[in-house]
Amino acid sequence: MTGEDPLPPLLEAVLGVGTDLELRTTLQHIVDAAAELTGAPYAALSTADPGQDGLTEISTPGPAPATAAVTVPILVQDEEFGTLHLAGKRTFTAEDEQLLHVLAAQAGIAIGNARLYEAARQRERWIEGAAAVTTALLSDGPAADALTTVAERARILADASAGVILQPTEEGGMEIVTASTYDDPGDIVGTTIAPGSPVLEQLLGGEPVFVDDSATDPRMTTHVRHRFGPSMMLPLQAEGRLIGTLALPRRRGDRPYTSVERLLAVQFASQAALALVLADAQHSRELLAVFEDRDRIARDLHDLVVQRLFATGMMLESTQRRTGAEDVQEALTQAVDELQSTIQEVRTTIFALQQPPADAPTTFRGRVLRETAGAAAVLGFAPSAQFTGAVENRVPEQVAGQLLTALRRALAEASRRSGVTRIEVAVDATAVLPDGRDGVRLTVHDDGPAADGGAGTTVTWQAPL
Repeated sequence: MTGEDPLPPLLEAVLGVGTDLELRTTLQHIVDAAAELTGAPYAALSTADPGQDGLTEISTPGPAPATAAVTVPILVQDEEFGTLHLAGKRTFTAEDEQLLHVLAAQAGIAIGNARLYEAARQRERWIEGAAAVTTALLSDGPAADALTTVAERARILADASAGVILQPTEEGGMEIVTASTYDDPGDIVGTTIAPGSPVLEQLLGGEPVFVDDSATDPRMTTHVRHRFGPSMMLPLQAEGRLIGTLALPRRRGDRPYTSVERLLAVQFASQAALALVLADAQHSRELLAVFEDRDRIARDLHDLVVQRLFATGMMLESTQRRTGAEDVQEALTQAVDELQSTIQEVRTTIFALQQPPADAPTTFRGRVLRETAGAAAVLGFAPSAQFTGAVENRVPEQVAGQLLTALRRALAEASRRSGVTRIEVAVDATAVLPDGRDGVRLTVHDDGPAADGGAGTTVTWQAPL
């Protein structure tokens, strides 16, 4: 600066450092203004606590000269923010230092305002993210999708390399059950933290864990830790229930998490956990409503349809006993057989409706029906199923498992035969085996051409009870 009146350039510099509310841009304005005011070819601003703002140093282009340096501290609300460092000029005058002190004072105000703006903007993003997660979780979707939604949204908000959900294992450890990453998750899912790991006590106790470098921190024991640097591990806990842990690791060498980011992430995890609990409760209520509706339909079928079919069958049987033409007798016999078959089919449907609406039926009858329903997707039609005797009470678990295996094999073989349009499955818990013992018999019959040229194929499996 060579002019006689230094005030206009100083005033311009002071006003310039406060024109932007973004912190990094504000710091760059300060560095550029300091270099311009003093005529120094190099200026840099280093922060005292990189973890607070996620910044280490801002400088002008080019390497730092080794001579003729001057430093000025920058205070924000009486706390040291960092140091303004200038170099490359042959001599720094007292006037230069005075200008830098004035600039540093104004810089402290501008940095404080930028911090407030950045914190408000981050808080708004995290609040909007938590609201979006709550909305998504309360819509229909499986539990696994809900966890993925939390992991993905948190990863984006935290600018993390991955969003990972861990859940407690029966052995007392934790396992990664879902992961959202920029790249292929690879072998991340399924990774476990073994019991006794130093971080487990905090995680299982619902305490957050903050790690500066996952690759070198001795508390981290997983085989994927070398991929990541700074990390947050946040409890997903609501109403005294620990659902799991949300981990947000960044890549090695990425900036550390600031104190504001840590606070906002902890609050997000608490709200996400509450949303997961609410979504689970809502799903349970919906399942209960479905079950109650299915139970009502089953009662209606039993009280109305079955009784009417049974009455019609008895009327036809009574008519059949009267003397009449032979063709009429044959037609009546066929009608009675069809009605009895229809009654059995309706009863089977009633039993299926009375099964709990869960992924895996709990009763033997329900498991048989699940197998036939699964085969329908391949066959293009649903096999019929008939049950004789108290199959729920008479068939032990071990025999039930063997029967289901035989049923799957028979259905698979039938699906590979051409010309099959009907499959009948019969489970008889009152069967008597050739040696006279009580047993259960499975019969699977299809109407496709047999290997010997005949019509239909019948597969039989039986076991003692």
